[in-house]
Amino acid sequence: MVDLILAGSSSIMLAVDVARRMGLDAIIPVVRKFPDGEIYVRITKAVEDKSVAVIHTLGGNPNDLLIEYLLVVKTLKDLGAKEVIAVIPYLAYARQDARFKEGEAVSARIIAELIESAGTSKVLTIDAHLHRIESIDKLFNIKALNVSAVPELAKYIAKNYSLRNPIVVGPDEESEQWAKVAAKVLNTDYIVLEKKRLGDEEVIIESSVDIVKNRDVVIVDDIISTGGTMVETIHKLKEANAGKILVSCIHPVLSANALNKILLAGAYDIVATDTIQSPVSKVTVSPVIAENLPKL
Repeated sequence: MVDLILAGSSSIMLAVDVARRMGLDAIIPVVRKFPDGEIYVRITKAVEDKSVAVIHTLGGNPNDLLIEYLLVVKTLKDLGAKEVIAVIPYLAYARQDARFKEGEAVSARIIAELIESAGTSKVLTIDAHLHRIESIDKLFNIKALNVSAVPELAKYIAKNYSLRNPIVVGPDEESEQWAKVAAKVLNTDYIVLEKKRLGDEEVIIESSVDIVKNRDVVIVDDIISTGGTMVETIHKLKEANAGKILVSCIHPVLSANALNKILLAGAYDIVATDTIQSPVSKVTVSPVIAENLPKL
């Protein structure tokens, strides 16, 4: 049972909202940087014998945010916290889950080990990018739960957009799990495209999309990073004379000028959740966290 919610610097509003929904107090620690770039952390309330859920995304500035998380958790344990539960809406470094070239760091497993070693008892993630790893509990050696925000995202789209004969599109094979759920909420069909990656930013879409002609499209994916996949998908859909093209994702990493690229490609709008704060974070994952935290 969770006693307190601690808001990491990357998820303050989200953590406060979760605390309100669960009827709990929220702690906002002091976090700042020294002139040399080192991070300072101070816990401002007593935590002895308390079960503390730390809500702290690792999206946006993952290196500093990871160090902050480790300092916070170790300090909570030093101050006598009974247990620390990690709520990590966006789990950074998860995409490198295997060694593709000799000498590569398998970052997903290294980060998981660091999170555990700080004193974390349990982990809750949202739509973690698990590709070759079967489930989140295969990544961590502690109790771990990965839940989805796609239903909340799809419900928001259904409520706020008037779509004509919509169809859901997953931009690659990995996205089928999210496209399928979104299509069910929107009460429509879906297709999944085949993507060939040529580099970190360059991709080509090889599938036929004739089925989208004169239909509004909802593209659903877990992460938008550089925007390359979305741009190519939009171009393919426009060539097939699709109607309005609504782009959606769970985690809006949106590096560099990804947002502008997607809009210039012809997206009608972009919708994402607040696992990472961004200009398009219109859907909060606080209900998902509040509902699932007691299950850990």
